[in-house]
Amino acid sequence: MYCSVQTKREERGCTMRKLLFVLVVAVLTSPVWATVTITATDLGEGVVSIDYSSDETELVRAFALDIIVDSGTIDAISDFKVGDDNNGYGIFPGNFSLFITVDPATGEVSDWGVAGYSPVADGNDPGALGGLGTNGITIEMGSLYDTKAPPKQGRLCTVTCSEPCLLTVTTNATRGNVVLEDASEAVVDLTGATNVQTSLGATESYTGPNKDEWFAVGSPECWIASINPRQCHGDADGASQGKDKYWVSTNDLDILISAWNKPLESLTGNQICADFDHLSQGTNKYRVSTNDLDILIANWQLPDVPAPDCP
Repeated sequence: MYCSVQTKREERGCTMRKLLFVLVVAVLTSPVWATVTITATDLGEGVVSIDYSSDETELVRAFALDIIVDSGTIDAISDFKVGDDNNGYGIFPGNFSLFITVDPATGEVSDWGVAGYSPVADGNDPGALGGLGTNGITIEMGSLYDTKAPPKQGRLCTVTCSEPCLLTVTTNATRGNVVLEDASEAVVDLTGATNVQTSLGATESYTGPNKDEWFAVGSPECWIASINPRQCHGDADGASQGKDKYWVSTNDLDILISAWNKPLESLTGNQICADFDHLSQGTNKYRVSTNDLDILIANWQLPDVPAPDCP
């Protein structure tokens, strides 16, 4: 830019125009920093979803996040992907070497369903928060795939809080923050995951023996004795059938069949209500399988049986 000046005022004006020109060029030529957005959403009954979305050209490779509540504890984590090549973030760096075995000949993992393998970093790991049962957890989640890349938006997990609280998500620098596939660090927007009010509903009254399992499967109301006092005996729908009042009959069997040998993430609707023993089975962690069928058979079409005495 050329300025013709004759006075000091004109010289200053010319200098300002030059500076303005340089600033405009800098703005127009600077890269536009895209962001990864983390949101926390209260789903009710103490359950909060942790979701992500990205406008980056690069996919996210890994997340290292701290989740903190201002009162009570975080008691469970669920609804997360496990393993590789599954359109999700199922690789948990902090726990991989502790739980997962890689075949030295093939380089393949034969079993991802190892008990205890979860995104929650051990509280003794450098920079990690206390873990489940405390007021803060650190989660580490990465992707590994051949063809099934994670989408640019989706769910990382859900967590269950022990009481109403304010929940906040932050990045964990010690554990790696949020990293893109080109190894650069993402700009993270945490506005929608800061001081999110959580709530608890009537299901806070669950009194069964496997409360950790109840939290882990999403706190279903049908497991609560005050709502369905026969569910643990094979009554999946909480209703009797026919003039003889069969509490365990064809409707309950239909629900069990629809949920048969499915992992938790594949269950929909009231299918979790057919998990009568409130435990998973086998290396694939089926929620509804042979143990539940045995319970249903034991009470099959007996008039006004079983008694409404689930704990």
